[in-house]
Amino acid sequence: MEKLFDIQEELHKLPHEPGVYIMHDKSDAIIYVGKAKDLHNRVRSYFRTNVGRGPWIDRMVSLIAYFEYILTDSEMESLVLENNLIKEYRPKYNTMLMDDKTYPMIKVTFGEDFPRVMKTRQMKKDRSRYFGPYPGELPVNSTIELINKLFGLRTCNKSIKEGVKVQDRPCLNYQMGLCSAPCVGYISKQEYMEKVEKAVDLLTGNCREVVAELEQKMAGHAENMEYEEAAAVRDMIANVKAVGMKQKMTDSDGEDKDIIAMAGIENDVVVQVFFVRDGKLIGREHFYMRGVEDREQSEILGEFVKQFYAGTPFIPREIMLQQDIEDRGLLESWLSERRGSRTYIVIPKIGTKEKLVELAAKNAMTILKQDRDRIKREEGRTIGAVKEIEELTGIRDIKRMEAFDISNISGFENVGSMVVFERGKPKKSDYRKFKIKTVSGPDDYACMKEVLTRRFTHGIEENREMAEKGEDAGFGSFTKYPDVLLMDGGKGQVNIALRVLEELKLDIPVCGMVKDDNHRTRGLYYNNEELPIDTHSEGFKLITRIQDEAHRFAIEYHRSLRSRDQVRSVLDNIPGVGETRRKALMRSFDSIEDIKNADPERLAELPEIPFHIAEEIYRYFHSTGADGK
Repeated sequence: MEKLFDIQEELHKLPHEPGVYIMHDKSDAIIYVGKAKDLHNRVRSYFRTNVGRGPWIDRMVSLIAYFEYILTDSEMESLVLENNLIKEYRPKYNTMLMDDKTYPMIKVTFGEDFPRVMKTRQMKKDRSRYFGPYPGELPVNSTIELINKLFGLRTCNKSIKEGVKVQDRPCLNYQMGLCSAPCVGYISKQEYMEKVEKAVDLLTGNCREVVAELEQKMAGHAENMEYEEAAAVRDMIANVKAVGMKQKMTDSDGEDKDIIAMAGIENDVVVQVFFVRDGKLIGREHFYMRGVEDREQSEILGEFVKQFYAGTPFIPREIMLQQDIEDRGLLESWLSERRGSRTYIVIPKIGTKEKLVELAAKNAMTILKQDRDRIKREEGRTIGAVKEIEELTGIRDIKRMEAFDISNISGFENVGSMVVFERGKPKKSDYRKFKIKTVSGPDDYACMKEVLTRRFTHGIEENREMAEKGEDAGFGSFTKYPDVLLMDGGKGQVNIALRVLEELKLDIPVCGMVKDDNHRTRGLYYNNEELPIDTHSEGFKLITRIQDEAHRFAIEYHRSLRSRDQVRSVLDNIPGVGETRRKALMRSFDSIEDIKNADPERLAELPEIPFHIAEEIYRYFHSTGADGK
């Protein structure tokens, strides 16, 4: 592609119109997406010399093989399209949110005759009233649960109209005191709406009336010496106060607003958001940004605003920022259009609002420092541990390590496991299981030879096939080879691995994890020499974790095969259960115990199991003397 694309010639053809430009590298990967009010001027600016854009952007520009662009009718359209393309392709050189989160809200469905209080992640232009967003599931779930206990609001999705009975008798929620049963006319619409309004008061923080009623109820229980009931109401009062209590941070105008500030150390950036609803701080959340090298703070904040509000359903009336951003007017128009009413982006300079922004920035810095310390500790456990292994063995540039283990019980169902650690961390997507095909008895050496031969033969064949098709070998199942092979044993296991690699003409270092008489790792066997290792070092701890993980993975696979064999042997004895029905049961249930505990209705949910066969299975497991084993 790059041979046919003359960048300088194409730059002259760029139109003076709004749109989105897309930068590609020589492998056709999208490395950057941007928007422009004037494509001609904006794209050409990247290829000017001595413009001082910084090494990060210079590096990106040096990788551009060709670019393309999409014209839009307006700058607003280009903003929306840019956001969509960034989200879809996640280009390396775009400043991006590392977290792709959506936030739960509480919705009161005033569009219904008998409204519900429910959780949602989408805000629609209906007659409902929304509260939030909240920074997690727990506060939403606990608040909704409390409201339903207090006010008996319905949770079903039935269409209930005033004066119309939907069913003859109420559901279990009514029996449990969790619903006032409008579906059978046990409560009038007026009485029900009074309960809804009290729920809304609680959601807006006005809980005095609810607390007063509960305190009166608690006193009544205490007077009647119903102490357990009084204690339950007391706990409910505490929960109501926790939901409705006045937050630390309030605002006299009672508006909805988000307060956004960031902190950065070197190339690490955290953005902190405070969510203020009805003048009260209801939660906060922090986000990590990547691709921030050589970017100004205002540019990072601008990118955050675009990407965050493109993905969240709630747009507040006011967004307070640490400093001004590019395209503030355009972003205000876009946000106002999404919200359906005016949204303001403000940069407070004095007073209470400025202090709130400073508080958000201070929180961002605290989080960043804490996480940097945590990351450094984690790097000591992972990358630092790998470096210790490099120093011990003399093997350089270890990124990927593979470990293998064999599991069997008296030769029954020999299996092998392969676990992968990259940069000192487990990469579970690359784990592989092997059911031994050529070894019938408990011969660990023969089993290991089969596993290693199959693993690397697969890799050789897959690499060849992908090369023939012109595909990237990085996406293969076995195409990545380790920088070091770790064997769960000493000299014998190492020699098996070296023999397999020699036969396949592969050059990969092999280390054995040597154990003492108590089956604890005491060192590494490498190049015909046992290397003692400090048992308190991070390198030793990493080797132990790898060894334990390979063993755990093999044992789990072996256990699953034994369980399936047990299920197969038992099911074969049930009249009416042939191969097709047996396989259906094995796919749908994890163990024989799960099938045994299922009632006929649950069993008959499987398309392959008619109800009379479900009853036969149930009778088999529950008849006198049948133990299902």
